[in-house]
Amino acid sequence: MIRSSYVYGPVPSRRLGLSLGVSIIPRKTCTIDCVYCQCGRTTRRTLKREPFYPVEDIVEQVRQAVATHELDFITFSGEGEPTLNSDIGRLIRRFKAEFRVPVAVITNSTLMTDPAVRRALYRADLVVPSLDAADQATFRKVNRAHQGLVVEDIIQSLVTFRRHFRGRMWLEVMLVRDVNDAPAHVVKLRQAAWRIRPDRVHLNTVVRPPAESWAGPLDRDDLEQVRVLFGPGTEIADSALRRAKRRTGQDPERAIYELVRNRPVTFADMERSLGIDPRLLKPALGRLLKQRRVRRVRFWGKEFFEPPGA
Repeated sequence: MIRSSYVYGPVPSRRLGLSLGVSIIPRKTCTIDCVYCQCGRTTRRTLKREPFYPVEDIVEQVRQAVATHELDFITFSGEGEPTLNSDIGRLIRRFKAEFRVPVAVITNSTLMTDPAVRRALYRADLVVPSLDAADQATFRKVNRAHQGLVVEDIIQSLVTFRRHFRGRMWLEVMLVRDVNDAPAHVVKLRQAAWRIRPDRVHLNTVVRPPAESWAGPLDRDDLEQVRVLFGPGTEIADSALRRAKRRTGQDPERAIYELVRNRPVTFADMERSLGIDPRLLKPALGRLLKQRRVRRVRFWGKEFFEPPGA
């Protein structure tokens, strides 16, 4: 339910600070099956919302984590779509009341068409919805959406949510080369973003091993052109994690393993996000590789580390 690692989330260009990542749905239970997903392919694609785990169990695990760590945010993220959990609104209220820590929600936006989902997220401090397509054909191509989803309905639901939401809203747009980066489609995305009126737009591209090996990144020049087209308030995501406060007393092997369980990471990511002395980090990583608890993978010239079988 809850990853014991402490990660930066959710948007590479504007990290939230030290954040407890809360996954409240089973792995890869999602409404869509994005070609670029760093968590791999969706194994259960559904639109049915349900309470996957007992609320009190989740609250108790967060309570234990909060007692031993300083957090800037509690972030609902995960290896699937967190709003599929029908208890998310109740959890947000409980966390804010008990822990006095701001709450962030990372969502693929697909269930924002449901008024109950929008009401649940109104209590969050920050909502980070994704929008990778502005027409149905591209939506099916890049997100491989459930057949019951209509992208125009999703865009309109984000417009409605932004109108009533009192917190911060950062819209994330993931661009995949030769999939959703055609100039005409980028113009449609810009028009959709202008309708939604988020506080910021973050442009991202494929920087970690994706679900489909052919899903490639845009280069920096192309992203810069898109940024200029989108206009003020648009930023290009930086794949490097902001440096964490140096933390002592944690087991380097456990910290590395819990970090890579969330997403493929480079060694530089580990240094910046874990805040562990590199003199301890390198030997710990070497032991995990030797024990085959972690493996190396290469993507677009970079070396990443992930669990075996990821």
